[in-house]
Amino acid sequence: MIRVKKGAVGKRKHKKILLLAKGYRGAHSSLFKIAKQQVLKGFKKSYIDRKLKKRFFRKIWIIRLNAIAKFYNLNYNIFLFNLKKMNIQLNRKILSQISIYDFITLKNIIKRVKGIEPL
Repeated sequence: MIRVKKGAVGKRKHKKILLLAKGYRGAHSSLFKIAKQQVLKGFKKSYIDRKLKKRFFRKIWIIRLNAIAKFYNLNYNIFLFNLKKMNIQLNRKILSQISIYDFITLKNIIKRVKGIEPL
């Protein structure tokens, strides 16, 4: 049986990994074995962080809405409960963006919500 050295294929494979590892420090960007480990670790971390990003943004929206509710002497949970009760279908993200870009509209929403007494 003849010996197969994978010349061009191996070179391509190494080049691909080393290109992905570009910008890493030290041997992590120049040695194939270590670069491969770091690239795989980077993919893993980016996957995890894409999931965590959703949680993080939801947290920020809740913090913003809570601060606004407190400013108008409301509890966050009562504010959201009354929104649902009035059938105002705005989610936390939209409410948070309204609070940043269009404060007058948010004021009107809060006035309508404050009109209802909590159970």
